[in-house]
Order: sequence, then C-alpha cells, then structure tokens
Amino acid sequence: MAAVDSVTRSRPTMREVAALAGVSLKTVSRVINGEPAVSAELASRVRAAIERLDYRHNRAASSLRRSDGKSAAIGLLLEDVANPFSSALHREIENVALRRGVLVFAGSSDEDAARERSLIAEFTSRRVDGLIIVPASHDHSYLLNERRAGTAMVFVDRPAGFLDVDTVLTDNEGGTREGIAHLIAQGHRRIGYLGDLQTIATAAWRYRGYMNELAAQRLEADPRLVRLNLRGIEKAEIAAGELLSTSPPPTALFAGQNLLTIGAYRALRKLNLHKRIALVGFDDFLLADLLEPAITVVAQDAGALGRAAAEQLFRRLDGDRSPSVHEVLSNRLITRGSGEVRP
Repeated sequence: MAAVDSVTRSRPTMREVAALAGVSLKTVSRVINGEPAVSAELASRVRAAIERLDYRHNRAASSLRRSDGKSAAIGLLLEDVANPFSSALHREIENVALRRGVLVFAGSSDEDAARERSLIAEFTSRRVDGLIIVPASHDHSYLLNERRAGTAMVFVDRPAGFLDVDTVLTDNEGGTREGIAHLIAQGHRRIGYLGDLQTIATAAWRYRGYMNELAAQRLEADPRLVRLNLRGIEKAEIAAGELLSTSPPPTALFAGQNLLTIGAYRALRKLNLHKRIALVGFDDFLLADLLEPAITVVAQDAGALGRAAAEQLFRRLDGDRSPSVHEVLSNRLITRGSGEVRP
C-alpha cells in the first residue's frame, strides 16, 4: 500500500514550494509569473525549491485566477501538420511562443472548411489568447464575434475572406514568375505546369504567375501542358506522366507545390527523363538537394513566415491596436541542377 501511495502521490504545490523556500505564497507567485518586485536572494531560494520539489506550475488554474483572463495559449490551424512546409511553420511559431511562456495548440484543416470551423471552435472554447490560421474556407465572417471579444488573430500563407485581419503572405505570383523566367533563360519554350487546387488562393496566384510570365516573354500558353487541381504525390505523378506523353512533349516542368514536385520527379525517374527534362518546384523539401539531379526550387522561407506571424500576434496581445498589417515576404530561387537542364 505504501508503494502505491508513493507512486500516486499528488504533485507538489505552491504552498510546499513556499514552505521549503521560507517565503510567502505571494512571493512564489511573483517569481513564477516573472514579476519584478522580488529580491534576487528570495527569487534564488524559490527557484531552488521549485527544482528540488520538481514543481510544475498549473497554468490552467492560474489562468482562472488572473484578472486579465489570459490562458497563455494560442491556437494554430495548419493545412496539414505532416506537410514539411506546415511543420516548419509550426516549429518557428512554437519557438517564438515558448520564449513567451505560451503553449501552442495545433490542428490540420485538410482543406476542409467545416473542419476549419470545428477546430477553431475547439481552440476558442479553451479560451486561447490568439489564433494563427492557414485558412481553408473563403468566408471568415464567422470570426467577427471572436474579434469583437478581443481574440487576436493572424492569417498566414493565405488571406482571410470577408474579414479585415493581419496577414503574412509569400509573393506567390512573383516567385512563380521567377521560376518560369529561369526556365525560359535556359532555352525552354514548352513548359508544363502542375498546379494545386485552384480554390486555394496561393495555388491560383502561382498559376497566374505562370500565365503572366509566359505572356510577358511573348510565349503562347498551351492548355495541353497544364494540369490543375492536383492533390498529393500520386496524382502529380500521373499528371506529369500525361504531360510527358503529349506530342510534342514539354522540355521542362514547373510544379506549384512541394508534394507535386516530388510526384513530377517520380514520373521523370520512371521514364528515365530526369536528366533530359528540366524541373523547377515551388517550395523546398527535405532531401531535394540529394537527388540526382538535385531539385531547383523557388523556396518560401517558412521559418520567416512563422516568425512574422507569431511576432505580429504577440504585438496584438501586448496591446497594439493599429490598423491591420498585410506583410508579403519574398522567395529565393535555389539552383541545384534540375532547373538548369537545357532542352
């Protein structure tokens, strides 16, 4: 029975920390919450007691007692936490939040508007202080009441619909135009295009970049060289195979998303064309530099997007009431070999 009691013993309390340190409960609370009105000697004793007892602060209970009602948590809605771009975004937001002592709850919308609303409802029911959203739906007027209630929010990667709110975006059209211009500079005139769902703002902007750059370079767009509304590696592989069977075939491919780039590369390898057909992808991905040839990409800086979104959210949480900010970050063309294959 004693062994069971030792295993199930309740967690150390603030009262026990105060007793061990020989200070008041209020002093322990001030040290835990980072308040300045504690001497260095007392703060050191409290921290030593916390470490000795392995005390863990109960933030849920603390948030109920705080006069400002803050929960020290934010909600993060991503397209898919398994996607490398989403993972990098998540990690950088988490890094910023951790330095502020704030927890990040994350979920995946899977490009489903109903799932987006459901997850955001779960976040707000837990009284998160703010939201960072990669949106799936096109109408976010349902968040107006949350805005009025004081919930800070930032949209990242894609804009909000029917809601004036802070956004942090990538220059999707400009990045695509740079990639297409690079292929044209290598001598390519028949450039196939693989695009994501056109209901996604970023996918639509990238396709527009493809069309606009061809027009700017006085090249006629061939609809037979375009495949849109592709989701995932397998569909991209099939679509790339179809493009490569066109007569005459494209001499280069541009893939508008990292998973589509992987699918395109698989198709090229399967047909033994990976050293004869050029390939440029939008978004970098793990091991892209280790393939043969290594993949040339228009790289978004997911880390910079995440940092900018998190920093903007915390500015709002710190009391910034200035008009909405709409920040657009540039991309970087990384030449590695596949985009430099000449026709």
